[in-house]
Amino acid sequence: MRRRDFIIFLAGAMAAWPLDARAQQKPMPVIGVLSAGPSGPFSPFMAAFRQGLSEAGYVEGQNLAIEYRWAEGHYDRLPALAADLVGRKVDLIMAGNPPAALAAKSATSTIPIVFRHGGDPIRDGLVASLARPGGNVTGVSQLGDEGLTAKRLELLSELVPRAGVIALLVNPNSPAAGRVIQEVQQAARAKGLQLPILKAGSESEIDTAFASLAQLHADALLVAADPFLSSRREQFVALALRHAVPAIYAWREFVASGGLISYGASLTAALHLVGTYAAKVLKGAKPADLPVQQATTFELVINLKTAEALGLTVPQSLLARADEVIE
Repeated sequence: MRRRDFIIFLAGAMAAWPLDARAQQKPMPVIGVLSAGPSGPFSPFMAAFRQGLSEAGYVEGQNLAIEYRWAEGHYDRLPALAADLVGRKVDLIMAGNPPAALAAKSATSTIPIVFRHGGDPIRDGLVASLARPGGNVTGVSQLGDEGLTAKRLELLSELVPRAGVIALLVNPNSPAAGRVIQEVQQAARAKGLQLPILKAGSESEIDTAFASLAQLHADALLVAADPFLSSRREQFVALALRHAVPAIYAWREFVASGGLISYGASLTAALHLVGTYAAKVLKGAKPADLPVQQATTFELVINLKTAEALGLTVPQSLLARADEVIE
């Protein structure tokens, strides 16, 4: 080969090499996060989700992109948000709560979905079974958003033994609201308690619900687990102290913010596990072959400072069972 021809050949090969290399590189995967709540109050849980991903080698902004879609408590927005993620052809959808999971499944039967569910994902039609989910959906199931509400009523009765009227506050927009009401009504009848039902699906309706407690002669308040209600935990804590009403919640974050008592599964631990599951799917695992994981750890958290402010003495029987006591 003549020297001139060799130089032309070498230059052409060098110019073509980067294109070939880029063609061989896999594009950065994209996860779509879909949640019924707003972004701010859920940032600690998203941090746990990203931690689960990073432990498997996926770091947002480095080798992973995440697109977030928040319904801000407006559950009717979820179908459009899910459709938007599907239209963007994300590689996986992480559904942070049951309403989001149902919207995601309705939007796609091909894009993998990994959920955090607070009830029964089989009953809700998300998976065929826990061991063999089938289809494109799997995730983590927690007995917390529902199923533990009657237990919370029992704990609240133990903390406030004089209570004869305990109000239940639910979000009427939640698909689980009817089941939760039925469960707690049955438990209240068994204990001889009056159980007025309050409903709040907006910030102003929460204020109205608290204002009605005095008229109902409510001695305590049970707040149902719900993504929107959870996002308003600072409002709940402030109103409970202002109205001097003992209240029990589903998650420790309420108590860490100044609430009285909570009982439920750890959202942080669940979202961390969802992150590890999402990483497995990104690496090639099929959701149909990944059993739905079930939460087995539940937290009873009590804030003694808040109890003192409400004039309550926490029974030793409760303190002995508490997983965390905030003083």
